[in-house]
Amino acid sequence: MSDGRVTVAVITRDRCASLLRTLDALGALPERPPVVVVDNGSDRTALRAVQRRARGVRVLSPGRNTGALGRNLAVLNADTPYVAFSDDDSWWVPGALSRAADLLDAYPRLGLLAARTLVGPEGAEDPLNAVPAASPLPAEPDLPGRPVLGFLACACVVRREAFLGAGGFHPLLFFGGEETLLAYDLSARGWGVSYEPSLTARHHPDPGGRRGRSPVLRRNEVLTLWLRRPLPLAVGAAARLAVAALAARPGARRALRETLARLPGALVARRPLPTRVERAARLVDTSAPERVA
Repeated sequence: MSDGRVTVAVITRDRCASLLRTLDALGALPERPPVVVVDNGSDRTALRAVQRRARGVRVLSPGRNTGALGRNLAVLNADTPYVAFSDDDSWWVPGALSRAADLLDAYPRLGLLAARTLVGPEGAEDPLNAVPAASPLPAEPDLPGRPVLGFLACACVVRREAFLGAGGFHPLLFFGGEETLLAYDLSARGWGVSYEPSLTARHHPDPGGRRGRSPVLRRNEVLTLWLRRPLPLAVGAAARLAVAALAARPGARRALRETLARLPGALVARRPLPTRVERAARLVDTSAPERVA
């Protein structure tokens, strides 16, 4: 029987075979979740293959590459109180969505649950799991798991009300490292963001990776600081990126160029974090290595 509380939102772009594998896995879940696929640019043949193979899946075609904003579109079109995110190379293990819904039911302040991720056919532990597991933020009695200010977008479940109230993923970032800003914005509105290792998602990424992702991550790390953090931190990060660009470090010039192009928009949309969230962000900063260089 369908659980009826969680929709799965999937964004995809030109990876039909991987998407079909994901939809097969989601279709086999005992929760029988409704699935919304946002197509960011596949050809019509691929879409027809999806519709034949995965009947009942709702496909949204915005007509352009919306990046992470496709998730915003999927949440707007969901009819359930909670939405789980998958990419076209990730899915959820049986029982995880019901467990997530139970936790969201039990903890009304909980806005987002981050899950443990297992990678590849062998189900290897994702090294990134160690980061939220070691979160320095103190436990909170009205939240499960460990409070965090970061997560993996393809392995999280959100409360629809909280996600939409926070504005979803920010258009200025588009895609790549967009999660931290959403965690900040949820926390700024009083919602809890927690890592819960009893929830598990599977991730089968392309072994070749995605070209050009590192400059985008650098760009978005700096832009996130300009959007929400104190100006000295933002200026310092931009200066370090400029030094890296002058030294011709790989990808740094592109990252700097794209950061500067988006900086006016970041200044217009700048909204510093409340003091309590800024304190939490600084605590997280002190436990993490410097990444913007």
